[in-house]
Amino acid sequence: MVQPEALRLLAETAFAEINHYLRPSHLRQLAAILDDPEATENDRFVAYDLLKNANISAGGVLPMCQDTGTAIVMGKKGRRVWTPGDDTAPLAKGVLDAYEKKNLRYSQLAPLSMFEEKNTRNNLPAEINIYQEGDEEAYKFLFVAKGGGSANKTFLYQGTPSLLTHDRLVEFLKEKILTLGTSACPPYHLAIVIGGTSAEMVMKTVKLASTRWLDGLPTQGSETGHAFRDIAMEGEIHKLTQNLGVGAQFGGKYFCHDVRVIRLPRHGASLPIGLGVSCSADRQAIGKITRSGVYIEQLEHEPSKFMPDIDESRLGGAVVNIDLNRPMGEILGTLSAHPIKTRLALTGSIIVARDLAHAKIRERLEQGGTMPDYFKNHPVYYAGPAKTPTGMASGSFGPTTAGRMDGYVDQFQAAGGSMVMLAKGNRSRAVREACQKHGGFYLGSIGGPAARLAQDCIKKVEVVEFPELGMEAVWRIEVVDFPAFIIIDDKGNDFFKELNLG
Repeated sequence: MVQPEALRLLAETAFAEINHYLRPSHLRQLAAILDDPEATENDRFVAYDLLKNANISAGGVLPMCQDTGTAIVMGKKGRRVWTPGDDTAPLAKGVLDAYEKKNLRYSQLAPLSMFEEKNTRNNLPAEINIYQEGDEEAYKFLFVAKGGGSANKTFLYQGTPSLLTHDRLVEFLKEKILTLGTSACPPYHLAIVIGGTSAEMVMKTVKLASTRWLDGLPTQGSETGHAFRDIAMEGEIHKLTQNLGVGAQFGGKYFCHDVRVIRLPRHGASLPIGLGVSCSADRQAIGKITRSGVYIEQLEHEPSKFMPDIDESRLGGAVVNIDLNRPMGEILGTLSAHPIKTRLALTGSIIVARDLAHAKIRERLEQGGTMPDYFKNHPVYYAGPAKTPTGMASGSFGPTTAGRMDGYVDQFQAAGGSMVMLAKGNRSRAVREACQKHGGFYLGSIGGPAARLAQDCIKKVEVVEFPELGMEAVWRIEVVDFPAFIIIDDKGNDFFKELNLG
């Protein structure tokens, strides 16, 4: 008999662990980028920053990413395993305990009506799915903390059987892989699923493949209709991603750490295709309860062993220091003197605002109000912090996806705001055109190292407006040597445009 406390304890331990520690295999892949002579300077700079972030989060105080995710639990319950009641309740309680006790962010919104929402303030509900499987006396689990950035890069395509030739399929996949862009924080673990008996089967397989849960599948098909991994196609697609030029966010080879390609049976009239990623915050762990005890996957608690002894100043090329405490006109003039791809170190005051704050400011403008001075006088960083640990200036505070704010840029810049924007990922043509028209800039921040930014770069955090929005309030932060790259300039140049990212 498995007692509810065992389920609660396992879930709490799992979500505390995966928000602070990574698998050794993932860290080994990051370290390998630094040793690869084909990696670009930007590849190496991002990889080294992510390794530093892993070492900071391994202290157990700052989570590796500010978006500590939706809590997802999959259980496989052997038929000879007995529990006294509803298994989801103690698992959900374990999730709750982890998010309340650790410095994790509450990201779940409860719908009060079709258009009104409120943060649940405990990160519940969790997504919990329990399946009965096999005669083994074991209760097996997969725990995943899935952030919005990578979750939003999960796609279903209803293709046709005409795609089932090598060249057509590879060309189709190349086109769709480019649409992933960089907003989900590469290097990615990329998962592709071809076929499937239903849309939901395809998407579930994508998620499991991205966690490497399905690595033990057969590598050849048969007339029985079982799933299999296509190892040759995995290698081919991985090579394709290395040649795209996107790299680890700012150009290079390492768009993906690895690729999984799963082939499933299908209905003769259908060819569903699924695509998804696990991001640089590769947060999952397996667990198990047996007669002998409760077990959790051993993640790496000493990531320092993967840190190479290198001269950090040589990573990423020359750096331009930007004083953000000058008037906005001077900041824009300095940025205008440098080309796209220039690496920056930002020092001074930054305003932080994301989705809900932008919506409120737009509502104010459309009701005849004016753009707040704080949006005119300071760069705007799209982000939302995790909880601030005792004695620290900030909780984990990495960037959110820039593209969600694209619809505001022209209107805000016309009103004198958002002249310098800071976030992660590629942006739309509308942003490029707005920056050219109004003289604005979009700076790319490294997606992933939220703990490092909190510890090393952010020195002060205070609420400016909308405190009722919680982590989505408007904040002012003081930063020192905050890393960024010029992505879109005031002349209409866009680093990501040349890569044809969708």
